[in-house]
Amino acid sequence: MIVEVVRSGFVESTHQARMLTVDAEGRPVETRGAVHVPASPRSSMKPLQALGMLRSGLGLEEELLALACASHSGEPFHVDGVRKILAGAGLEESALRCPEDHPFDRTVSEHGRVYMNCSGKHAAMVATCAVNDWPLETYLEPMHPLQKAIRATVEELTGERVAASGVDGCGAPLFFVSMLGVTKGFRAFPLSSEDSYERKIFDAMRTYPEWTSGTDRPEAKLMRALPGLMLKAGAEAFDAFAFEDGRAGTIKIEDGSQRARVPVTVAALRSLGLDAPELAELGLPPVLGGGRPVGELRIR
Repeated sequence: MIVEVVRSGFVESTHQARMLTVDAEGRPVETRGAVHVPASPRSSMKPLQALGMLRSGLGLEEELLALACASHSGEPFHVDGVRKILAGAGLEESALRCPEDHPFDRTVSEHGRVYMNCSGKHAAMVATCAVNDWPLETYLEPMHPLQKAIRATVEELTGERVAASGVDGCGAPLFFVSMLGVTKGFRAFPLSSEDSYERKIFDAMRTYPEWTSGTDRPEAKLMRALPGLMLKAGAEAFDAFAFEDGRAGTIKIEDGSQRARVPVTVAALRSLGLDAPELAELGLPPVLGGGRPVGELRIR
């Protein structure tokens, strides 16, 4: 799949994309590119990581569970939620091992580990360790009991052995699996029983979309427009999603361009018949010149 950036009638940039979508029965609807080779899903794996934590005794519910799956914007309610997760486990902010950062809103001067976009996941990780009396200082080590439990969950849901592991931007272990595997893993969330941990995560994310990203982020806008949708973005332009009936998909922009990520995700949703008026602007945003539209993004 090619995304063209057209300015004043001239194609000035192109982005290549991989895409996989499957119907409610798990049958492929659209396949573009090498979806069977190992990929780097980055933060799109957070729902699977959260599932491993719930299975290990983490007791989060509702919006705080959504925050555990988040790449958040560091808005006040996100930061308060991270502190609530820590306080519920009797922990201080010093327990976090993610890097310090600023909120997405760069006009806000505050900074620290709680503002880092992955701090909800990290707070959930140390809370899981506290429940199990696992060491806190080494919770990011691949052989830590927490990370071994998470890896086992990833391999179970994706149906794949982890092809390789690395270090994510937040310092947590990163597991490389195929887009086929990620899509299979995401389908497990809406299709699990009503009382399952998988369904608890699915319901939390789609009920509290702002907690999984931010008030004005495109991921939240997509989930608000399509209420049965669970969607999680990852760094370097990876998206994964599942709808309540089992339709699901993944996309990856090869050059990591965020500009092309949301339009390709909208195309993936539309390939499954999932659409809403709010998706129009997100799907093909205008290219601006002098503050006015002078071109478009075009998918072929």
